[in-house]
Amino acid sequence: MTTIVELESWLIYQYIATECSNCLFMTESAFKARDIGLRAQKKILSRMAGKNIARAFIDETTASLLDNLYRLAKQYILFFYTHEGGLQTTKKEAEKLVKNIIKIVIKLGVLHRNNMLSDEELRHAEKLKTKFRMAGMAIISFYEVDFSYDRNYLANALNESRKCLEIIVLKHLTDKSLSRIESVFSFFTNEQFLDVIFKRDSEYRDALGRVVGDLNKAIDSGDL
Repeated sequence: MTTIVELESWLIYQYIATECSNCLFMTESAFKARDIGLRAQKKILSRMAGKNIARAFIDETTASLLDNLYRLAKQYILFFYTHEGGLQTTKKEAEKLVKNIIKIVIKLGVLHRNNMLSDEELRHAEKLKTKFRMAGMAIISFYEVDFSYDRNYLANALNESRKCLEIIVLKHLTDKSLSRIESVFSFFTNEQFLDVIFKRDSEYRDALGRVVGDLNKAIDSGDL
């Protein structure tokens, strides 16, 4: 069954990547997670009746959030890591991070569409959404309120989200997919990354502000 899920997810991702080839592999201005995400929603989630758990994982606001996370990650990677290949390598690493998120979203959609999630896994999906909301509200607060930054609180909220996600997919996905989850959460819970972006005079404040704007929209609309 795991092989079927992986194959279906791979086929859907290849369809999306082909449709968005200009977005995935061309210039930075053309890399739009929104283009990928909305096609994923159309391909997988639009066939589901009503608003359900899987559909809540991706929408236009969430896709905009992915775009802005890409910009933030690229800026951070460029500053803190020196690689042979320079800017192009940095761009690819940031793209890989966001594409890993999108691949996880696709596989969650496939699992839900095929009614492969147990009641317990669905409960953890709801818990995952709650944990993400807590993390999102913390990010907004840390950005808007001086001296409110609490690295341990945010890292714990994100790590609890990761645990919920791993429980949901553990029986369904391959080790490679699980490693993508670990890679994504490792990046965003990195202590140096968190400390730098929430520093009061941080050069990442503008990029973080765009992320916060998307989080506010998601919370206001009830999507987070």
